[in-house]
Amino acid sequence: MARITHARAAAELAVRDPVMAGLLAGVGPPRIPPSRRTPFEALARAICFQQLSGKAAATIYSRFEQAVGGTVTPEAVLVTAVEELRRSGLSAAKARSVVDLADKVGSGAVPLDNVGRLSDDELIERLVVVRGVGRWTAEMFLIFQLRRMDVWPVDDLGVRNGYARAYRLAEAPSPKVLGPLGDAFRPYRSVAAWYCWRALEMPELAG
Repeated sequence: MARITHARAAAELAVRDPVMAGLLAGVGPPRIPPSRRTPFEALARAICFQQLSGKAAATIYSRFEQAVGGTVTPEAVLVTAVEELRRSGLSAAKARSVVDLADKVGSGAVPLDNVGRLSDDELIERLVVVRGVGRWTAEMFLIFQLRRMDVWPVDDLGVRNGYARAYRLAEAPSPKVLGPLGDAFRPYRSVAAWYCWRALEMPELAG
């Protein structure tokens, strides 16, 4: 049986839900292309991007790539001085997190060679042992690196605010409230989350 595409999943959500239908009509099918990054690089990038705007994070990540010699691997990170990582723009906490990731992946404590065979929950449990890698970072890895279809990142402020805007709520739902609201989108909650992010970019939904 062929794996369902993100576009097909969006079309199914649109049939179920008029709000999703409007979002699909407004921005088109989801754009989550296959990743060209290794699992380690994707996780290091996710750490660099934590709590930053896209443009600022991209600039810091580019400098981080240069600091480790242009190729983001555990070995390259571990031979780079922490001070050099800091000069690329990483905070002290993020520098420690990237080094801990490199150490655990390099030692085999957090193997990444078989991540595609793990369930979402198994992978999250494996990744959160890394310093600075919480559930949100693991969920972004699932959505954008592994392109998993049914991830619902309730702690993501963009998803919460986008849901509120799309569904005309007075305020963003809390993670506890947003959790069960995502049940209507199973098994394509990742696609619904993508549209919540896009809702924040649609001026017609403002106000």
